[in-house]
Amino acid sequence: MAVDHLALDVPEGRIYGFLGPNGSGKTTAIRMLCGLLEPSEGFATVLGRRVPDDAEGLRQHVGYMTQKFSLYQDLTVDENLRFVGRIYSLSSEQWHRRINLAREKYDLGAIGGQRAGTLSGGQKQRLALAAATLHKPDLLLLDEPTSAVDPETRRDFWDALYDLAADGTAILVSTHFMDEAERCHFLAVLDEGRKVADGTPEELKNEIDATVVSIEIEEFRRGHRILAETPGVVSIAQLGSLLRAHVEPGAGDPVDVVSRALLHAGIDARARAVEPTLEDVFMAVTR
Repeated sequence: MAVDHLALDVPEGRIYGFLGPNGSGKTTAIRMLCGLLEPSEGFATVLGRRVPDDAEGLRQHVGYMTQKFSLYQDLTVDENLRFVGRIYSLSSEQWHRRINLAREKYDLGAIGGQRAGTLSGGQKQRLALAAATLHKPDLLLLDEPTSAVDPETRRDFWDALYDLAADGTAILVSTHFMDEAERCHFLAVLDEGRKVADGTPEELKNEIDATVVSIEIEEFRRGHRILAETPGVVSIAQLGSLLRAHVEPGAGDPVDVVSRALLHAGIDARARAVEPTLEDVFMAVTR
């Protein structure tokens, strides 16, 4: 089962992050929300319209940016935008005005006559966002839109999303990047087709069902094996020159649990409890 009784509440003027391992159902959920896939059971109310019953009417009010660049590679930037404008039944005056605005807003003016297939990853991303928002949608659905671009381009992309949210657009964006998740107003974590956590980034970090222990250690791999077999330690990972362990409630003092296990194995280490990150939350709720 790809998506099992999923319920989301994406508010107007906010960026709602959608996290989950590969295969957890994020893309399937997004495609059902915009009417591209018909659910085998249940329905969603999107912008007051029932999906899949009114999917056709909904599409005029939703923008969708796919994981893979999906515009026509052999058309120019301007030709792609004109095509999208006609698909959304914009008048020639409307699409002419909005394409000019998109050229300026997304820095497309200098490449208007260039074929889309020859663009860089960042240029394709800007073109895709311009196309997805040309008809001024109330809801913007973005499926891992920054997976193939550099950090600077990702930052500029998120600045554009904040501008759209400030204008009242509701945005649902799936991502694998924890720094992007931190930028969201709200987050939902999907695992095996079910929503396993949601809230603001701070709420999720405060509600994590484990204590995070950071460990300075030299014998990384041996320490990792010892802690992986220690009762009460539910996950362990190496982050650079540190190990990071999750200790479940009821196991005793978390630092003591870790320190005793390593000391018993003859491993010198220094452990301390630390504040959880969103990556810790992700690991804890998708065990």
